[in-house]
Amino acid sequence: MSNYNSDKNNSSNEWFKTWFDSHYYHILYKDRDDTEARMFIDNISLYLNFLPNDKILDLACGKGRHSIYLNQKGLSVEGIDLSEESIQYAKQFENERLKFTQHDMREVYKSNHFDFILNFFTSFGYFPTDKENQQAITAMAKGLQNEGRIVLDFFNTKKVIETLVEYEEKVIAGITFKISKSIENGFIVKDIKFKDQGKNFHFQERVKAIPANDFLRYFRDAGLTVARIFGDYDLSEFEEDISERMIFVVEK
Repeated sequence: MSNYNSDKNNSSNEWFKTWFDSHYYHILYKDRDDTEARMFIDNISLYLNFLPNDKILDLACGKGRHSIYLNQKGLSVEGIDLSEESIQYAKQFENERLKFTQHDMREVYKSNHFDFILNFFTSFGYFPTDKENQQAITAMAKGLQNEGRIVLDFFNTKKVIETLVEYEEKVIAGITFKISKSIENGFIVKDIKFKDQGKNFHFQERVKAIPANDFLRYFRDAGLTVARIFGDYDLSEFEEDISERMIFVVEK
């Protein structure tokens, strides 16, 4: 039997409630590429023609880095996230045109309010049931004004499954993270084990391997129309066999 904490520190179906609030999560992912993220935001801003008076929601905003950058570009942004720790961190950057609130994306935040709702960098697919995924998309739709748009950026599920790296180790801040990936019951499961200060830890991420057709169904059932599907952060057209991402632009 493994001597790692057997409850995996986040063994419930809603693993994200504990893992995203863990400071180890922020250690593991601290080197995410801000340059790539800003390039994508610049590209999508130009494509959608964001205007200063537009109301923009950054859905699942984490610590707010994308909201902050959008605000620096002169835009009015609200960021929401389930993680209390992330929102408390982000609040230090608030101003008259940048606000952060703790909120569950499965529930409507503000009805008929936003011109654009942005859900970036695979911040979806965490819920255990298809019904909850649909609930989240429907809540997004209800948050849009008429003719508003959603941008939902998800990994290309087909390619991720075909190129899955089953095991790797990363040493960050003196901690060796041992990461195993597998496919279980339609979820891409990442087991993260490490030792720190004499204690063993085991966290798990579970992201639904949602194919493009399921997203199309979610949008249709929420009364939304798909305008474009891009395949990368340069906004190339989506090709299921080779694209890195599925970036859906949908309209109310």
